[in-house]
Amino acid sequence: MTEIKIFCPATIANLSCGFDVLGLCLETIGDEMIIRKSEKKGIRITKITGADLPLEPEKNVAGVAALALLNAISTDCGFEMEIHKKIKTGSGIGSSSASAAGAVFGINELLGNPFSRKELIEFAMKGEAVASGCEHADNVAPCLLGGFTLVRGYEPLDVIRIDSPSEIFAVALHPHIEVKTSDSRAVLHPTIPLKDAITQWGNVGGLIAGLYTNDYELIGRSLNDVIVEPLRKKLIPGFDATKNAAIQKGALGAGISGAGPSIFALCKGSEVAKNVAVAMTDAFNNTAITSDIHISKINPIGVKIIESK
Repeated sequence: MTEIKIFCPATIANLSCGFDVLGLCLETIGDEMIIRKSEKKGIRITKITGADLPLEPEKNVAGVAALALLNAISTDCGFEMEIHKKIKTGSGIGSSSASAAGAVFGINELLGNPFSRKELIEFAMKGEAVASGCEHADNVAPCLLGGFTLVRGYEPLDVIRIDSPSEIFAVALHPHIEVKTSDSRAVLHPTIPLKDAITQWGNVGGLIAGLYTNDYELIGRSLNDVIVEPLRKKLIPGFDATKNAAIQKGALGAGISGAGPSIFALCKGSEVAKNVAVAMTDAFNNTAITSDIHISKINPIGVKIIESK
């Protein structure tokens, strides 16, 4: 192959209780990228649509991730990239991670897959640092691996992929406002009370157990954040009303998607998800801020090839 077109899916990170360690992959929304080999070495970003982002590789999340990969392997060619953004920047559903993950996935494919998908996570994290100020894998891991992912540790990186229970649907409401990841991290406290930490650890364990055992009620009880959500929700107009509307219509749980401003809900079954989507939209409309709503099954694959030449 000399050229590849790929779908780079959106993701939901944190999942309430799992700040910086939990994420899931969506299948109904994502970016598209075209990556091709070139005789000139290095990385060039030739086109970006859907967002006003820098073409300079050193300033672009996709470019930085791609350069990190190339620094780890000897090649006799370079690469050109087109990025077609369908995920709004600053939306909280993994816009930057889709670009970073897509870049390393595409280049890896064109090189004959010298790295596994798990090994690509560390390169993609370098790109994430451009957007958020720190390297974290809770979005790029599910984007590359599909399903749910747990980052057990960062030093060394240890990521576990978890299959989704078959009836899980995700709903994501995206308000048309931007919350920068760096700003949403700035409101967090560097220390937390031991009581809250114990509660959060229990919820993380409960959510993982619920996913493995298909226990939807346990999943719902575990989607509770006592540490991050209370501080971040003030950045999102109408958050409490929108979350409560989702719960009242049968969602297993709801919370802030990633750094926000998107609000997510997990549901059992498509009909519940549709009802929850309507309720969330109606509740958020009271803010007078426009929004988009997405309903999606969990994507079991992650980044995938659309076309190749």
